[in-house]
Amino acid sequence: MKFTKMHGAGNDYVYVNGFEYDLDWKHISQTVSDRHKGIGADGLIVACPSSNNSDLKMRMFNADGSEGEMCGNGIRCLVGFARDEGLINGDSQVITVETMAGDLDVFPILENSRMIGAKVSMGSPILVPKNVPVKIGSDEPTLDYSLDVNTHELSLGFVSMGNPHAIAFIEEDVDSFPLELIGPKIENHDIFPNKVNFEIVNVLSPSELKVRVWERGSGITMACGTGACAVAVAARLKGITSGDVNLKLPGGDLKVRWDGVGEVELEGPIETVYKGVLQ
Repeated sequence: MKFTKMHGAGNDYVYVNGFEYDLDWKHISQTVSDRHKGIGADGLIVACPSSNNSDLKMRMFNADGSEGEMCGNGIRCLVGFARDEGLINGDSQVITVETMAGDLDVFPILENSRMIGAKVSMGSPILVPKNVPVKIGSDEPTLDYSLDVNTHELSLGFVSMGNPHAIAFIEEDVDSFPLELIGPKIENHDIFPNKVNFEIVNVLSPSELKVRVWERGSGITMACGTGACAVAVAARLKGITSGDVNLKLPGGDLKVRWDGVGEVELEGPIETVYKGVLQ
């Protein structure tokens, strides 16, 4: 099986041409994601023929084999992969991608005809708790839900960007926060019927946030596109930010634009790491 490894701000995935292969993707994701015995990645993304009128369909699998609804960093790289593989028209200024979170438009950013990044219309955030989903007995958007985990009293906000996120703005430096201990506790907490992604955030300025991520099904990752969007939404609703936001993640920076009412726009880089054949 031929593959390409790519990353967006350090969020790395193995990409496969689903027009050519039809395999047990859940098992393959577990195999290729293993950083000791496999290729090493946060998961697997498969470029597939669309079942509607989109240019492309994305199937995204976490490192544990579970299928995710959406990946903001992954969808940018997917378009770059499909462009290189000749699966889409390389001259198109906008590529529509079918995902489990809906059809999303991706706008390639080119440098000397090479795709170096993209802007993605990520859709509107979902704020009603039961639709995130989170079971807290409220139908109102919730940005300050108190949850005690391993003696850490966290104030959580809940946002879905097609997949669920719990966001905590903290005073402690995110680099020293025990994310490896608290992350799995939050992911698997009873109030999240579909589990959850967890972000911790430091406010650096009204236009810059520092973020670390625990991703559902993959653990600590270098970046998360949907997570960056969810954080930016929560920050604006809490009055922390008011315009474009730069999010500093361990793997690099992502930019998010949201006017407070419409769709969220994510902008970030893509990079091909290497190509290979899995036997």
